[in-house]
Amino acid sequence: MLSALRTIRSPSRRVTTQLRTAATQAQKRAGDISDAFVSLSGQDFKPLTPEYADLKGRLIRGHESEVRESWERLLQHLREEIPLIVELGSKVIPEIDFKDIDNAPESFSNELRKRGVAVVRGVVPEQEALQWKEDLREYIRQNPQTKAFPADNPQVFELYWSRIQLLARGSPNLLKTHRFLMSYWHSTNPHIPLSTQHPISYADRLRMRLPGDAKFALGPHVDGGSVERWDERGYGLGKVYDSVWKGKWEDFDPWEASCRLPVVSDLHQGVGACSAFRMFQGWLSLSTTGPFEGTLLVNPLLAKATAYYLLRPFFSPKRGAVSPGAQTASEATSNSAAFLASDNWTMDDTPTPWVHGATPGHGQELSHLLHPHLHLQQSMIHMPTVRPGDYVAWHCDTIHSVDKTHAGKSDSSVLYIPACPMTEDNAKYLVRQRENFVGGTPSPDFGGGVGESEHVGRVKAEDMLGLVGEEGCRAMGLMEWDSDAEGLTPGQRVILDRANKILGFYD
Repeated sequence: MLSALRTIRSPSRRVTTQLRTAATQAQKRAGDISDAFVSLSGQDFKPLTPEYADLKGRLIRGHESEVRESWERLLQHLREEIPLIVELGSKVIPEIDFKDIDNAPESFSNELRKRGVAVVRGVVPEQEALQWKEDLREYIRQNPQTKAFPADNPQVFELYWSRIQLLARGSPNLLKTHRFLMSYWHSTNPHIPLSTQHPISYADRLRMRLPGDAKFALGPHVDGGSVERWDERGYGLGKVYDSVWKGKWEDFDPWEASCRLPVVSDLHQGVGACSAFRMFQGWLSLSTTGPFEGTLLVNPLLAKATAYYLLRPFFSPKRGAVSPGAQTASEATSNSAAFLASDNWTMDDTPTPWVHGATPGHGQELSHLLHPHLHLQQSMIHMPTVRPGDYVAWHCDTIHSVDKTHAGKSDSSVLYIPACPMTEDNAKYLVRQRENFVGGTPSPDFGGGVGESEHVGRVKAEDMLGLVGEEGCRAMGLMEWDSDAEGLTPGQRVILDRANKILGFYD
């Protein structure tokens, strides 16, 4: 740990330059969670610039008939599966107790792969999680300058480095949960520089949503970029969705990891746009929260929903649109069988600049009017009731939202803690994040500013070993990884060795 701290306090000239450059590149304008989403910032969805029409044309060129046929098959699948999801409700979401993750039932594994979402019960003891919430409230009370959204009634706090957040991210149980969940990803190439068994710590915000709140009404959306999913310079770098563009959406494997490594998910430096590779987004509950009590909703279709929101910009309705060329219809029309029928939808002869719900620099948003075949009003499913210490995770392509109104009687509080594998780009992100941690400024993907640099009670680097131990420190980039450990795969050995160099532990 001492060598790590020496690296941080007075690194070599090479590492110093690396850290300064990374920090400068990462510093975004100040902001809060509303800056990440068009709907929260009061903007409207509209057609994009003509270059996106050209981009769409290039994506499916030579495969137009196959894409048209695949769209027909996809709509049929959605018609069959969505009623089942609506009938099952929260029961469709697989659950497992933390004590059972070493021997997960096949039924859980099958449902997780299909649904892309899960609840892991009892990751942290309930009373401990409740105490964490009280400690966080005290940290906020001691630091009234903390930035939050909305400003007049804070629900989402721009906090990253509180003692409790660091303690939770470095929790052995949580790191074990992340290794377990990320093991469901796989790769066609065992030699790729990737390890799901050596998670990195990604610093995110926290939420303390109060009864009655209706401002943090974040509708259906997908993180990890928006226009980047269609852009050759974004997800196209890994050909992540190529099977969809070729009219073979059934071949799309959302759990294939190697194609995700080259992806650039933040081409437009959006505030709150994620540039790290998060296999799962997730949060640790600090409250007992049920449906309609300010909790999460997910669309448990994963591969099929992903294929739909990717293909939607290539098709328009023949009948029922508000006006010729319009991309939406009235609420009543959008629900009608005639409007949704396959024969009412045609591939655009000339690609339009519409990329439904996508805005450069913001998250990908969805709505019933823009994406009518997903029946989002019914197919967005509430999380089952969670208790303090439960962990909720959802695949990075999953459509998710939050209750429009918190109709419960107590707070709905969570720590956002995604599951991130060790990759070369994630190690580079860790360098920038570590620098921000030392300075107390916001995590690199989020709005810049002074952050917690002047907060009372902020944890310092020299306190981390006592707080989270060696494993937690490694996840934060504060101690080097053991690339000579027994049992490592060739790819794991390579990436740990590479990460140690990126983090400045040796040349």
